[in-house]
Amino acid sequence: MLLEGRTALISGAARGIGRAIAVRLAREGAQVGLLDIDPAIEDTAAEVRGLGRGACAVNCDISVSAKVEAAVARITAQLGPVDVLVNNAGIVNNIAPIEKMSDDAWQRELGVNLTGAFNLVRALAPAMAARGFGRIVNISSVAARGGLSRQVGYSATKAGLLGLTHTAALEYARRGVTCNAVLPGMVETENVRAMPQAIRDQALAHTPVRRFGEPEEVAALVAFLCGAEAGYITGAEIDISGGGHLNTLVLGSRREAAGP
Repeated sequence: MLLEGRTALISGAARGIGRAIAVRLAREGAQVGLLDIDPAIEDTAAEVRGLGRGACAVNCDISVSAKVEAAVARITAQLGPVDVLVNNAGIVNNIAPIEKMSDDAWQRELGVNLTGAFNLVRALAPAMAARGFGRIVNISSVAARGGLSRQVGYSATKAGLLGLTHTAALEYARRGVTCNAVLPGMVETENVRAMPQAIRDQALAHTPVRRFGEPEEVAALVAFLCGAEAGYITGAEIDISGGGHLNTLVLGSRREAAGP
């Protein structure tokens, strides 16, 4: 197992990708601290305990640094020092053109998606470095590079996560702490399943593998990055999008481009 004897902390762990990551890291041997404002986080904790691993679930608004510090203190008191941090929490509070993005919606997305990740890195990375081992994985998005129409808060904050990733990688690399970003494309979470079929069809048409990803596939990549064998990978941006990050413009006939 990749993470036997380690303790991991995952934000946004109640559902979707975050829950899949928590379960996968538990299967790899880790005890798991879980943060979310959704009460369903207790269901994730129960699943982790069912695998024979320790779990500590804390309802926490990660945009508030004092609440993050209190949550980290509670998790470390119960599970021990945190070796692995996965910044997964993310929201899309306002799907609208830029000119209709309210100040409150902008600040809320900035607070959860970017400031929350910063709060957790600041709270945990120094102790990881002092012990000589740490793994930080920030869940960004393909929207960080290409933008996303009518989702300026989401795409801007996911781009900001890349800057946080690069800087943390530079500052902590010599002390045994890596920091990498994972950029999912369309993944079959509860939110994606709830999208109108027309939007799902359009997304599939721009995904070369012609299917959505599974949360467990993202979790498998994260688990590898959290293990000892990934110690020479830091500051990386890794797409997991079924080729959706590629330029899908077709010159010439689509039939010819599709091949046999």
